[in-house]
Amino acid sequence: MRVLEAVASMKGPATLTAISQRAELSASQTHRYLSSLIEAGMLRQSNKSGTYDLDAGAIRLGLTALSRMDTFANADAYIRRLVDTTQRTCLVAVMGDAGPTVVRWYSGSPPVLTSLGIGSVLPLMRSATGRVFFSFGDSAEMDRQLQLLRLTDPAGAPLNAKAMRQKIRAQKLETLSGDLIPGLRAAAAPVFDLQGNLKLVVTLIAGAAFPVSEDEAAQTELLQHCRDLTESLGGQWPD
Repeated sequence: MRVLEAVASMKGPATLTAISQRAELSASQTHRYLSSLIEAGMLRQSNKSGTYDLDAGAIRLGLTALSRMDTFANADAYIRRLVDTTQRTCLVAVMGDAGPTVVRWYSGSPPVLTSLGIGSVLPLMRSATGRVFFSFGDSAEMDRQLQLLRLTDPAGAPLNAKAMRQKIRAQKLETLSGDLIPGLRAAAAPVFDLQGNLKLVVTLIAGAAFPVSEDEAAQTELLQHCRDLTESLGGQWPD
């Protein structure tokens, strides 16, 4: 399984040397395992280059696993650990017909008192959650929605959405304080699926009970849990 995982982690067909290094096994051991995996239909070897890659057996196995996966049930364990670690309230949102919609709510300790809850629709550009959807969602559709909003910056100029999108994509994170609800701070991060599409957004919320000095540590935990959840869904965290 270490050898199979090593091949799967490569960006394309790989040599025996590269696979043995990734699997941390000797070349002779790796070669024996590769031969067995080829025999089982999990891997194939190129006649031209001699490199190894996944074959139909591994692909069927992966697709079967994905078909049995309940995204939200899988996410639940990761989000609960995130809440236990940070003690902060957390919400999970998906893009619905009306916009970013809260579909899961996990109360922290102490809980946040707010009118938000399951079913709440968050604004696209005035919430950290919405901005992550704007930055990682379908660009054409997000830009169309932005044009309808006709938003401006505090100086009255058109909002520089391109710069905002670039910053959030680079950081994989957006933070806002008091923009949607006075007194509340939010940090939101994306979760991606197998095809690299935005699947959902996870957002931590903090009130006055949580010192601002602890925000950076909570954001680090948020990013790590979103990355782990992405990988558990078969997705790849963007560089």
